[in-house]
Amino acid sequence: MASAPSHPRPRRKLLVIGLDGVPPEILFDRLRPKMPNVAAMLDAGVRGPMRTTDPPISLPAWAVMFTGYDPGTLGFYGFRHRLNHSYSQTYVPRTTLLEVPTLFTLLSERGRRVGVIGMPPGFPPPRVNGFYISDFLTPPESRETTYPVELRGELESKFGTYRFDVPFRAEERGALFRQIVEMTRQRWQVAEALYTREAWDLFAVHEIGTDRLHHAFWKYIDPAHEKYVAGNEFEHVEDDYFAQLDQWIGRLVSHIDADTLVAIVSDHGMMPMRGCFCINQWLAEKGYLSFRRPPDRPGTPLEKAEVDWSRTRVWGSGGYYARLFFNVRGREPEGIVPPEEVPAVRAQLERDLSTLRGPDGGPLPVRILDPKTLYRQLNGDPPDLMVYFDDLKWRSAGTLGYPTHYLEENDTGPDDAVHGVDGIFVLYDPSVVDGRTVERVDAVDVMPTLLYAAGEAIPPEVQGTPVREAVPRARESGNA
Repeated sequence: MASAPSHPRPRRKLLVIGLDGVPPEILFDRLRPKMPNVAAMLDAGVRGPMRTTDPPISLPAWAVMFTGYDPGTLGFYGFRHRLNHSYSQTYVPRTTLLEVPTLFTLLSERGRRVGVIGMPPGFPPPRVNGFYISDFLTPPESRETTYPVELRGELESKFGTYRFDVPFRAEERGALFRQIVEMTRQRWQVAEALYTREAWDLFAVHEIGTDRLHHAFWKYIDPAHEKYVAGNEFEHVEDDYFAQLDQWIGRLVSHIDADTLVAIVSDHGMMPMRGCFCINQWLAEKGYLSFRRPPDRPGTPLEKAEVDWSRTRVWGSGGYYARLFFNVRGREPEGIVPPEEVPAVRAQLERDLSTLRGPDGGPLPVRILDPKTLYRQLNGDPPDLMVYFDDLKWRSAGTLGYPTHYLEENDTGPDDAVHGVDGIFVLYDPSVVDGRTVERVDAVDVMPTLLYAAGEAIPPEVQGTPVREAVPRARESGNA
């Protein structure tokens, strides 16, 4: 359990920069020469990999980072959750489902001035002592995008229609790159305009463009990708984008004072996607999932297939990992597996999964996680099992109707990358030069570490603990 430091540290202000989907090897190594402003903070600050959540997805990762609670306690297991054990109804997590304070609401309650741009989960924007602009999961039709509500009109009058995200699973990559650049440029113009309004105690901006660029262009920029071709037309888009991003970050950081700490964090890493494993087709072949009439059209969603629930024991859902659900009697609408038989079904399923073979005939590594043992609490609508294929290099495809269990492309649109487990953590103090590397910061420790660094009391009930070695040392004297 975390606790407040025994010797109060000086109160500091915080500028938090969230870069979605950026692994350490990109910011710390490959693109460092292209980013002089960020490189200066890396040289003077403390940096290291941040081990993300299981599952390594933006939600729950950002929520865990800025609450100090694990995904099960928060009830956040990904972008989509099934509703009340339904076979087809789903929902996207919203801020209204958070039952614990975030860094932003906590400091607001303590009377500190807070400004937040797009930090997930951000829809609907929570009430803070300042302002909050919604995140990339904002429904397109919603007008509930800012707190206070009048901020939306002000932003639109100065900067045009605000872009929360771009349709990144697109075939036309050239147009997509221009959209990502324009979205990012607008966001940092908004950030600079709002940051310079007053002396914020906490200011945070989240950039989704980094993630979208990597998903859409990874095979063009990473020589380790199986489909990489040297000299392709998009080989330098990452260099160009991050060079511009560095300039925008530099402009914002130029406005900080010596009493402001700058944190740069990312929620997960990136790596080449090998393809998709069709989890529901495999479950059907093994007799766990049954149909009245098997789907024969490629890409058929399970929700549109003629599932025979009276003979189905297990079904799955796609995404970066497979979410598996048992059709339990008394729990699901047409459940058939007696609760006392669930352990036996699970054991057989795990044995079958352990024998998977990849498209080349070799063993396919499988990691099976049980949410009941993975998390301290289990709230919301969790899957019964979570499955990673080949350390997440193969996505899970929930759609049906293919002639094979393996797809070379993502079943929901073009995508070149999957998520890695290491994001980044950087903490920079403009008043000192430290230049250290820390071995690791866990996602659940980010909020308590930032509270500790800022001289704020850490709620004793949070699950994370402050990583004191991740705080620049010049402020440690007499306070460790």
